[in-house]
Amino acid sequence: MTALDARWIRQTTLPGFGAGGQERLAAAHVVVVGAGGLGCAVLPVLAAAGIGRLTVVDDDDVERSNLHRQTLYGPGDVGRSKAQVAAERLSALGARVEAVRVRVDSAAATALAADATLLVDATDDLDARYALDDAAATAGVPLVWGSAVGTAGQTGVADARRGPRWRDLFPVPPRPEDVATCAVAGVLPSLCTTVGGLMASEVLKTLTGLGLPLIGAALMVDAATSEVRRIEYGAADPYQEEERVASIEEIDATEAAKAVQEDQRVQLLDVRDPWEVEVAQLPGATVIPLGELADRTDELDASRPVLAVCHGGVRSLRAAQVLQRAGFDVKSVRGGIDAWSRTVDPSIPRY
Repeated sequence: MTALDARWIRQTTLPGFGAGGQERLAAAHVVVVGAGGLGCAVLPVLAAAGIGRLTVVDDDDVERSNLHRQTLYGPGDVGRSKAQVAAERLSALGARVEAVRVRVDSAAATALAADATLLVDATDDLDARYALDDAAATAGVPLVWGSAVGTAGQTGVADARRGPRWRDLFPVPPRPEDVATCAVAGVLPSLCTTVGGLMASEVLKTLTGLGLPLIGAALMVDAATSEVRRIEYGAADPYQEEERVASIEEIDATEAAKAVQEDQRVQLLDVRDPWEVEVAQLPGATVIPLGELADRTDELDASRPVLAVCHGGVRSLRAAQVLQRAGFDVKSVRGGIDAWSRTVDPSIPRY
C-alpha cells in the first residue's frame, strides 16, 4: 500500500465508501461559495478528504470580527482576500485549489455551476443562494447549503434530479430587512463548526454514494437547547407561487401587536414548529405548525380575522394562502416573531 493510499485508509474502509468512493472524490470539482464561518469549517474537511479540485469563491476581505469563528485566518490576514488566504491554507493540505474573488449573482452562479461536480453554498446571502439553486438545477448538479445565525443553524441538499430544490423549501424570498445576519444577531463560533461539519458530510455522502443525503429534508440544529431536528419537505405547487403570495396582505409586527391589543376578535396564529415555540412564545397565540394547518383549520373561527406569524415571515405567507382558500380573512405578519422581538417586545428571545 502506498503512502497516498494510507492517507485515506480510515475512510475507504467504511462500508459503502471504499476505493470507488475515493476515486469519485478525486475526480470531483467542488465549488464552495463563501469562505466565512461555514466555509472555514467545510473547506479543510473536503481538502483533507481528497477532493480532486476545489474552487473557493468569496468577494470579502478578512476582518478582525471574523477571527473568532473563521479559523482558516489569523490576525496577520486581516485586510487580505478571504478566498486567496483560504486557498493558501488548503494548498498546504495537499489540495488543488483555485481562489475566485467575485460576488455571486445569477451570471456568476451559472458560470460556476457549468464546471462543477457539486456546489456548496456557505454564504449568508439569500440572493446568492437562490441564484446558486437555479444554476445547480440548470446544470444538473447537487447543491449543499447551510446557514448559521445566533445559536441556530440548518443544512440540506438540493438536487433537482432526485428531489425538491431550495426554492421548494422557500419559494418566495423574504425581504432583506427580515433576514437575521451574524452582524446583527451574532453567532456562536462552535455552531459554525457543527453546521459546517454536517455540510461537509453531505458533500462526501453525495459524491461517494455513502448513506442517504439530505435531499428533500433540512437538518435543524439548536445549539442553545442541544436539539437536532429533521424537517421533510416536497416540491412546491406547480403553479406560480409568487403570484399567489402577491395576493396575501402583509402587516408589520407593530401594527399586528396593536391590532391584537385593540380588537379582541383578532386571532393570532403561530405556524412555527413546537421546538421554536419552546424557545420563543407569543402570548395568546394559537399554535398550529404549518404542515398541520390544512387539517386543523377547524381550530380557528372563520368569522374572525387571523394574523399568521412564523419566525421570519415566509411560512406565515404560505399559512395565509391555506387559510385564504378556506375562506378566512387573513394577513401575514411581515418579519415574523423575529421582527416582533426587535420592534414590539424585546423580552421575546431571538433565535
